[in-house]
Formats: sequence, structure tokens, C-alpha cells
Amino acid sequence: MATARFKIKHTSGTNTGVGSETSADTGTGATATYHCVSRIVGGEFLLTDECKERMRSIMHQVSEFCGVQVVTYALMTNHFHVLVRVPEQGELSDTELLRRYSVLYPKPTKWAPADVKMLAEMLKKDGEEAEAWRKQMLRRMGDVSEFMKTFKQRFSIWYNRTHEREGTLWSERFSSTIVQSDKFFAMEAVAAYIDLNPVRARIVKDPKDYRWCGYAEAVATGSNGKMRRNLRYAVSSDNLSDEEMLETYRVVLFGKGATAKRGDPSAARIDAEVAQAVADAGGKLPLSERLLQRVPWFSHGGVIGDEAFVSACMTQYTNMTRRRAKSHPVPFSADATPADWPAGLCALRRHQH
Repeated sequence: MATARFKIKHTSGTNTGVGSETSADTGTGATATYHCVSRIVGGEFLLTDECKERMRSIMHQVSEFCGVQVVTYALMTNHFHVLVRVPEQGELSDTELLRRYSVLYPKPTKWAPADVKMLAEMLKKDGEEAEAWRKQMLRRMGDVSEFMKTFKQRFSIWYNRTHEREGTLWSERFSSTIVQSDKFFAMEAVAAYIDLNPVRARIVKDPKDYRWCGYAEAVATGSNGKMRRNLRYAVSSDNLSDEEMLETYRVVLFGKGATAKRGDPSAARIDAEVAQAVADAGGKLPLSERLLQRVPWFSHGGVIGDEAFVSACMTQYTNMTRRRAKSHPVPFSADATPADWPAGLCALRRHQH
């Protein structure tokens, strides 16, 4: 198969003054990072827990299709924040284009009626139709505006259909701010601001307890999770393990959360003594708290037991529904020391986590 080439595009939303075809943020090349925000129309508090679960799933799905990295995020009841890193990309093979297409369109739809096998045959012929399809796909990749557009559209369609609703769901296209991504202090500051949203809203006292933010996902989902890999871009962590990186970031979170804004002590949302205790502990979480975080994520709507038990449940599900389970057994000990978890304990875990 052929290899498609494209120029990275970093088009943005409102409030930046940045047009298309720009690589203005880093000073190190074409990689760009954006803090994007979008709000529900009229400021209505429409996003329930179920909505935020679906929104997160769509966000990860679209980010993989577009080839962008979600460094962290916070999904609130009437708006969301996302820190998106758009890496420099040069060439994409037809195999990779088809893989990304299948992520977004696992089954034919009225918007994308062709299945992957049909597309693969078309690309092998390498004619005008194949070249037009490549260009169409590439226009949607490496572009923060396309990521946000597809993410918000997909969620809006699901929300309106589920709630028997019509009309626009979002109050604006989206706002974005370019973040210097070659300086960790800039990335850390923005990432912490995003992950502290549920703390500032007085929903939780600790961001790890808010299921719909990037830090909580990184703590809960283990070393194979996307958020642990992506959160590293916001933390100076080249020589740190996953756990050490999260501990470093936890100290940053609590330090910034305990800092009053513009000298107003009432603006601080984390008690200074709590922040100091976290700093004294080096950001380490006790085993009891790690268990409380990990178990709901691994077992949410799934299965927990040894590998044979989890696999048997998956087989039974497939036989009963004739549908392939989009999950696989994951050992709890995959990213922990043997002393931390019972030997052989596994859980059902969805691929996108």
C-alpha cells in the first residue's frame, strides 16, 4: 500500500488569533499544545455521570483517529476542559489510515458507508478514488479544530438521540489557548488548572476522587492506560517511573490547589496543611487509597477474578450475544509490586482505557 504525506495543521478555535497551518507554540518544531474549553448552551447543567462516561469514551476514540494526544481533561456538568497535544506527523501508511478509520467507524454508517475491507481493496488499486479518500482522511488528522469538531458532534448526536432532544448542544465552537509545550512549568500549570476544576467547584477535595478528570484516570487505570503516557508531557519525568511521575504531579496539584488567587485566601480550595502533608509524603498514595481508586475503574460494569474466570465470562457473553467483547483480562499486578495486589487477580478492562 502507498504512504500518504501531509502537512501538520494546528488550526484553533476562538480567542487565540491563530489561523491555520501554524506551528507557533513551541519553538521546537511543529508540535503544538492547546488548552480547549467548550460550554453547554445557556450554561445548563446537562452532563450527568452517564453523559460524562460516554463523553470520555468518545474523546479517546476521536483522539486516536485524529492522531492527537489528550494530556489531561476535566468533564464538568456544563462545560469541559481538555489539554490537547498535536504532535508533528510526516507520513501515514494506508495500513495506519485504515486502522484509524476503523477506530472511528468500526461499522458502516450513513456518514461513512464503506467498510474497511472495501476501502483496503480500493487503496490497493491506487487510483484517483484512493487518492481522494486519502486526502479526505488526512484533512481530519493532526488538527485540533477537527478533533474538537468531531468530538463535540459525535457527543451531540448521542446526547440528542438519547434524550429525545433537538438543536445545538454547545454555546460556541470552542475557545483555545496555545500552551508552550517545551517548558514543563507551563504545561504543569495548565494541566493542574484543568485537573483542579472539580476541587474548585467543591465537588471533591482530592482530584483523584473525581472520575472524569485526567489525573484520576491516570491514577486508576495503570501503566497501560493512555492518560499515564500522555500526562508525562505535562510533568518533568524523563527519569521517573509511572508511579514517581504521578507522585510528582500530585505534589504540584496540591501545591497549586492550596495557592490563593490574587491574594484572596478564600479562593484557595485545598487546605494548606493538607497540601503540606502531600508534599511531606512525596505525593505517595497509601495502598488503601490506591485500591479504592483502582477497583471501580477496573470493575466498572465488568468482571473481577482470576484470568480463567474473567475469560470464561467473556466467552459466555460472546456466545449469548453473538457479539465480540471489546475487553480483555488485565492483571491487577501489571503495574504494581507483587505485595500490593493478590497474585493472579484480574479484571475486565475496555481496550480504550
